[in-house]
Amino acid sequence: MYARYGAVATSHPLAAQSGLQVLRTGGSAVDAAVAAAITLTVTQPPANDIGADLFALVWDGKQLHGLNASGRTPAALSLEAAAAGNLTRGWLSVTVPGAPAGWRDLHHRFGSLPFHHLFRDAIRYARDGHPVSPTVAEHWHREARINASLGNDVFREWQKVFTLNGRPPKAGDMWANPEAADTLEAIAQSGAETLYRGTLARRIAAHARRTGGQLSEEDLAAHESLWATPLHVSYRGHEVWELPPNSQGLAPLMALQILEGLPESDNVFQWTHHAIEATKIALTDTRAHVADRDHMDVDPATLLTPELAAARRALISDRAWTPPPEVTAPKNDTVYVAAVDANGVMVSLIQSTFMGAGSHVVTPGTGFSLQNRAAGMSLDPAHPNRAAGGKRPFHTIIPGFLTKGGSPCGPFGIVGAHMQPQGHVQLMIKMLDQHANPQTALDAPRWCWTSGRSVLLEPQFSNLADDLRAAGHDVAISEDLTPFGVGQIAQRHATGGYIAGSDPRGDGLVAAW
Repeated sequence: MYARYGAVATSHPLAAQSGLQVLRTGGSAVDAAVAAAITLTVTQPPANDIGADLFALVWDGKQLHGLNASGRTPAALSLEAAAAGNLTRGWLSVTVPGAPAGWRDLHHRFGSLPFHHLFRDAIRYARDGHPVSPTVAEHWHREARINASLGNDVFREWQKVFTLNGRPPKAGDMWANPEAADTLEAIAQSGAETLYRGTLARRIAAHARRTGGQLSEEDLAAHESLWATPLHVSYRGHEVWELPPNSQGLAPLMALQILEGLPESDNVFQWTHHAIEATKIALTDTRAHVADRDHMDVDPATLLTPELAAARRALISDRAWTPPPEVTAPKNDTVYVAAVDANGVMVSLIQSTFMGAGSHVVTPGTGFSLQNRAAGMSLDPAHPNRAAGGKRPFHTIIPGFLTKGGSPCGPFGIVGAHMQPQGHVQLMIKMLDQHANPQTALDAPRWCWTSGRSVLLEPQFSNLADDLRAAGHDVAISEDLTPFGVGQIAQRHATGGYIAGSDPRGDGLVAAW
């Protein structure tokens, strides 16, 4: 989609149009991105919710800013409790929701419309209902099956809120969530204070006390977003930007830095093999070192030195490398928003409850599920990301941004846990090595490393399967496109305006004017 004045690209058409409406009524790209993100909590709850976390990169017209709106674990969480319980679902997995504070903080610094204006469509869709889209319905059915298998009273409220008389909605079904509408109205009116120091915080903490949770009013009141300096590496004459830990933004940067030192090639098999190997190495190092910045054993900048890149590049040969067995690529669901405006403001925003619907813990009367980001923590007492109270867990969600010579090109992103850094690498190869436009880069077939030497290929990539197997990769062709992620890109066009794309693997849309 080509745009003169601005565009919003995201994974649900109604959310994209919410953002566009904000642009057309005088809002900035930040207003538009936040409005889309809020609407996505209603239109795509199997991937994100009000109880989610958020990360963002914002080009304000002159420079790039980073926001880490991720929450911490409850202060009472201990490694012993985590090891003895369930860090995947339920109260032990819950961390403080960071997204509502992130919406507020982005708007406070860069917004132009009143904060409550950004909630209008989300509240309307939650109260009056909206038709469920096909990909969302598919993911919703998966989460309903998971919820049915959990079998604990604490999970029953999720079924009450997120099913229609016990069944998940199908594509086209009208679905409403009036309790979420009330919650969103309260967040809009209070500037998110209700969730951290008000009525909503007290209700969530009281529900935790009644049902065995550790999340307290003090945990919620202590939350604050973190403005962070983005990190970057040079690749093919451009600068690729990501957020620092506790996000895994280092992973694509490390992989691209390894690839930058390898000879360019028109051989599709060779660059695919090299990209897989570089990404495996980068993800291995990321999983070993990345944690809450205050608890890391190394300075993140040391992981981006040319010396380390050269040493890790030496691991790449014509044979597939086998990483440590504990390094795997988990699955999750996330939403991404790229927004740009006529004043040159550009936003890369990503939001997620993790592992689909997160913890499946819903406080009665609130209409939303809390995230399960503690599931990203380690049970190894020697690991910097070990489970403990008051820590931001290792985070899979990463927004990306591209510049050239310090001038902005624009935002890009892709969802799907450890598919995200893999997707970022593949998008950069398509755009910067092969000079593809955003839509062509998103349309291109993908690979997904899962663990060991195992790699999934999309069916359109099946012609590479034999060559990759001969190089030692354990290759499978996947008809299910879920592992390969869904992305959006918006970039400045050389002659003015923007060109933006949305991934065909999802229900998304570029809304532009």
